[in-house]
Amino acid sequence: MNIEHWLFWALLSAYFAALTAIFAKVGLQGVDSDYAMLIRTIIIVFVLIFIVFILGKWQNPFLLSGKTWLFLSLSALATGASWLCYFRALQIGNASQVAPIDKLSVVLVAIFAIIFLGERPSLQEYFGITMITVGVLTIALK
Repeated sequence: MNIEHWLFWALLSAYFAALTAIFAKVGLQGVDSDYAMLIRTIIIVFVLIFIVFILGKWQNPFLLSGKTWLFLSLSALATGASWLCYFRALQIGNASQVAPIDKLSVVLVAIFAIIFLGERPSLQEYFGITMITVGVLTIALK
């Protein structure tokens, strides 16, 4: 598989997302979920600074368009809200239930992509979206 192929990176994303749930569940023992997220975020910031500089990907942020800043800011706020909710849910619930419910985001992305981006899934993709919904609910709701 070509390392530049989107599927390679998507599979790695799923792999690391799964590890995130397990590591976070263990790491949340004895610490407030919001504080734990702060620690996690600080570590992520330092790792990303290192990666951007080492790979020579630094750009002048003042050259980015207003639209880019707006939507990256909105994405950051949505990510933060998602992480806060996810960590809180992991702290009080089972990882085996929280993580699948979190994956309803797959279904919501499809719905939002239809509404906001004008994407048009095929009949097969609609079937897959429905199966994901049923699967998530089957796994998570006992």
